[in-house]
Amino acid sequence: MSALEGLEVRRTTTAQQLADGLSERIMAGAFGPGDRLRESAIAAELGVARNTIREAVRILELTGLVRYEVNRGAVVIAPTPEKVEALYTARERLETAAVARTPRPGQLDAITRAFHELEDAARTGDPRAIVDRDLAFHQAVVALLDSSRLDEFFAAMTQELRFYLTVLSKSETPEEVVAEHAVILDAIRLGDRDRAVAEIRAHIDTSVRRLNEMLVERHLTNKS
Repeated sequence: MSALEGLEVRRTTTAQQLADGLSERIMAGAFGPGDRLRESAIAAELGVARNTIREAVRILELTGLVRYEVNRGAVVIAPTPEKVEALYTARERLETAAVARTPRPGQLDAITRAFHELEDAARTGDPRAIVDRDLAFHQAVVALLDSSRLDEFFAAMTQELRFYLTVLSKSETPEEVVAEHAVILDAIRLGDRDRAVAEIRAHIDTSVRRLNEMLVERHLTNKS
């Protein structure tokens, strides 16, 4: 008797499909920061069981896009300076450690290929495609650490990072995104590890500054 006898390969669950769909709506701005995800209303509109919606929302909670609040239920995350700082500090430590290493030819090829795909996405002007390729570039950078566990850790961060990068896409042009990544790639190609570390830090510091400026602006707008 095979050890795998009886094992079934199942397709994506309905809850996972709903989670993916809700994630896309959040990224597209259909649900804003702090908005409630009313499980009963979503279930009624989509014609699915409320338990299925609840499971989908729990999946989103694990990605960092949604959190539960007392007396409110599931809400879309509302960025704060503290959350931004914590997430981007983790990102900076991973990526600066990565570019401090000398890439193997295959790794350099992967980073270069990811950059060219980012350029292609920038030419389309599609914010979602740009964000996807942006994250793929940084995933290729993290791969320099030669650790599947760290690859998985960064991949787990990407859903929340995608949310913040989608917010940032409203404040920077595709050309600016490409230019910021071009200097990182140039330093890696030249084997200038100190400069690569500095460029990664500058890139992340710029992202944090822009996000915090947008948070301040939103706070002032809500007060007026």
